[in-house]
Amino acid sequence: MTAQPLPTAAPAARGVDASGVHAFLDALEAAPDIEPHSLMIVRHGHLVASGWWAPYTASRPHLLYSLSKSFTATAAALAEAEGLIDFDAPVLSYFPEFEADVTDPRSRAMLVRHVASMAGGHAGETVDEAYATDPAEPVRGFLLLPPQHDPGTFFAYNQPNTYALAAIVQRVTGQSLTAYLRPRLLDPLGIGEALWLRDRTGREIGFSGLHATTDAVARLGLLYLDDGVWRGERLLPEGWVARASRAHVATAGAMGEQDRQDWDRGYGHQFWMSRHGYRGDGAYGQFCLVLPEHDAVIAATTATERMQDYLNLVWRHLLPAFRPGPLPGREAADGALRERLERLALPPAKGSPAPPEPAPEWSAAVFTPYGGACADQPTLTAAEVTADADGGWTLHLTDDGHRFGTRLGGPGWTTAERTCPTAVSGGWTEDGTLAVDVVFLETPHRLTVTCSLADRTFTARWHTRPLHGAPLHALHAPRPYRS
Repeated sequence: MTAQPLPTAAPAARGVDASGVHAFLDALEAAPDIEPHSLMIVRHGHLVASGWWAPYTASRPHLLYSLSKSFTATAAALAEAEGLIDFDAPVLSYFPEFEADVTDPRSRAMLVRHVASMAGGHAGETVDEAYATDPAEPVRGFLLLPPQHDPGTFFAYNQPNTYALAAIVQRVTGQSLTAYLRPRLLDPLGIGEALWLRDRTGREIGFSGLHATTDAVARLGLLYLDDGVWRGERLLPEGWVARASRAHVATAGAMGEQDRQDWDRGYGHQFWMSRHGYRGDGAYGQFCLVLPEHDAVIAATTATERMQDYLNLVWRHLLPAFRPGPLPGREAADGALRERLERLALPPAKGSPAPPEPAPEWSAAVFTPYGGACADQPTLTAAEVTADADGGWTLHLTDDGHRFGTRLGGPGWTTAERTCPTAVSGGWTEDGTLAVDVVFLETPHRLTVTCSLADRTFTARWHTRPLHGAPLHALHAPRPYRS
C-alpha cells in the first residue's frame, strides 16, 4: 500500500515566515557541534518545509534512539484500550514466574504507570546491571535490583523501565512491537518501513533501536497534536494524549548537567515536557516536537551531543516564525526557501582523490591501529588501501573479523547501497596521509579514519559514538540480509 504524502502548503499560507526558517538553517549550519540530517515543519496540518542534508535522504530510515520510547508508549496505550494492560497493575503481575524470586517490597510495588513515566524508583541507570543480573531475562534482572526510592516518587532516566513496558506489551499481545503497531498505528498513519532492534531474548527492546523515516516521526507528532485522531479517525484512546503529555514526575536537576532547561520540565509517559509543548527525543538529536500552542510539529534527525543547543535554536528562530495568520505577498521568499531546502548537503571531507607520487606505495598498503588498539572502535583491527582496476581506490576496514570496503569516489559523497549503507568522502592530504569520513546512513554516526603511510598506522574517531556497541557492519536498520 502506497502511503498518501502529507498535504503540503507554502509556508506563508500557513502563517510561517520563511525568513525565520532561513535563520534557523543558518544557525544550524554555523553551529560547529551540530550536524543536521533532516528537518520537517508541519503547521496547521500541512507540511510547509522539509529537507535532508545529503547524503541523507527522505526515504531512508534513521536510528531514532530514545525517540523509540514514544512509539513504545503508544503501543502500551493501544494495549490498554484493548483491555490487555492495566496501568495500575504491578509490573510483576505480568511475569508471575518471577514471583518467588522478587522479594524486595519496592520492586513488588512497581506499577506499569511507574515504569511508563521513568519513576520505577531506582536512583539511576541500571540497564547494564539488569542485563548482567539475568542475561536470559533482563526483566527479571531489573526486578531483582532493589529500588532506592518508593516507585512513583523519584525520576531516573533508566532504560529498563521502558524495556519492562515493552516486554509487557509483547507478552500480552503475543507480537513484537512493530507487528502489533502495524495495523493499529503504522499502516493507518501511512508509515512504511519501521525496523526495531532486538536483544538476545528476541524482543524488540522498546527503549531504543527503532529505525524509521523523519516522515514517520512527523506523522506520530501530528497524531498526538490532534489528540489521537488521524484524518477523522480516532486511533488512540480518548484522553491518552493528555495523560502522556503531562508531567507525572518532576525532573528538575535529574539529568545532572547545567543548561538543561528542556529536561527540567517534567516527564510524562515516554514524552518530555519542554519550555514549549512536549517532545519525544533520542540521543544525538532525534526530535519529535509537538507544539499545541502553535498548532505545529517539528521532526528532525541530527548528530550532536549538544541537544539543548539545538532546542535553543528552535525556540530562538522557528517559534517567532509562526505567525497567527497567513502572510500575503511572500511567494518569492517561499520559493527561495524551497530551493534552499532542495539543495541541502553536508560538506564533504577534504582530500585529493588520488595519492601523491609515488602512488604504488599506497597500493595494497596495510595499516595497524596507532598505539596497538583503536580506542574509539576496539573491534577495528586493520585498514588496507587498494588500487581498483578502473584507477580508483578503496579503503578496506577489518572490524570484528569482517572486511568492510569503502570506495573513494573523488570530491563529494560516494554512497554505497549494501547491507550497511554508507557514504564516503575524503582523500589524500599534503602531509602524506589518507583521511576518510564514513557516514553510516541509517544512523547518526560518522567515523573518520586516518591512515599514515610513514609508520603504516591508522586512527579512527567517532564524531558521535554508537550506543549499542555494534561492529561496523551492523550499523544499519535490522532488516533481513540483502546483498
